[in-house]
Amino acid sequence: MSSSDPISVVITTYNRSDALAIVLEGLSHQTDVNFEVIVADDGSTQFHQDQIAKACESQRFPVRHVWHPDVGFTASQVRNLGVAVAECPYLVLLDGDCVPEVDFIARHRALMQAGCFVNGSRVLLSERLTQRLLVHAETLHFQSLVYWFGKRLSGDASKLTGLLRLPDFAYRLQANFVWKGIRSCNMALWKSDYLQVNGFDETFVGWGHEDADFVLRLHNAGLIRKNGFCATEVYHLWHPEASRTEEGVNAAKVRQRQASGQVRSTIGYQESKGAADVVVRSWG
Repeated sequence: MSSSDPISVVITTYNRSDALAIVLEGLSHQTDVNFEVIVADDGSTQFHQDQIAKACESQRFPVRHVWHPDVGFTASQVRNLGVAVAECPYLVLLDGDCVPEVDFIARHRALMQAGCFVNGSRVLLSERLTQRLLVHAETLHFQSLVYWFGKRLSGDASKLTGLLRLPDFAYRLQANFVWKGIRSCNMALWKSDYLQVNGFDETFVGWGHEDADFVLRLHNAGLIRKNGFCATEVYHLWHPEASRTEEGVNAAKVRQRQASGQVRSTIGYQESKGAADVVVRSWG
C-alpha cells in the first residue's frame, strides 16, 4: 500500500444517531480527505436508521451504512460486517461516540507501519459537555488551548493529550501483550492482518474484552502494538455504563487464550461476511 492510498474508517453504532452525527461532522473537517466511511450498525431502530441516512447523505466522502437485525450486543459481528464491505487496504476502527480531531486521519496515516497495529487514545468527556454537544450548543472542532484548559479545569475533559502531537518514535512500540489501555473504539491496522486473525470473535457475548481478545490474537500472529497517544486522540462522549454481566466470562476466555496461543477467532469474519440478513446503503 502506498502512503497516499485511501483508508477505510469503520464506525460502530447502535441507537445513537445523534452522537454518530457529531462523529461524521468531525470526519467532514479532516485535513486528510482520502478515506471512505462504513457505518457498522448493530441493529438500530428505524428512527435511528433514518437519522443516520440524513447525516450520511450530506457528507462529501463516500459512506456506506451496514445494518443487521438487533439480537443483543454483538459488537464483534457488526465490526466484521463493516470490514467485509471496506474497500481499502488499511482500516481505522472507531466507535460512533468517539469524535475525531481534524488531523485524526492524517495522524493514523503517519503511524501506519507494516507488522504493527495502532492502539489509539481517547479523552473522556463529561455528561454535561456531552449534552451540550448533542444539542449543538457547542462544537469540539477548531477550539483553542484556552477552551481545552478550561474544560480540563471544570472536569469536562479527562486530560489534555488531545492538544499534544508527538512524532512516530520507537517508544510507541510495545512488543508484548499488555491488557491495559486497549482501545477498539480507536484502532488501526492492515485489512490483511484483520483477515489473518479472522477478525473479532463473535463467541464473545455481551460487553467486555472482545477487544482484548482481538489484540491478543494479533500479538499471537506476530504483530506489534503501536500506541497512538498524543497523536490520535478522540473525544469520547459520555454514556451510561453498559451491563457487565458477561465481563468475567469474557475475561476468563482471554486468559485461556493467552496460554493457548490462539490466532484465529472461533467464529469471526469468515463466518459472518456473507450473512443474509444484512442491509447495505451507500452515498457518495
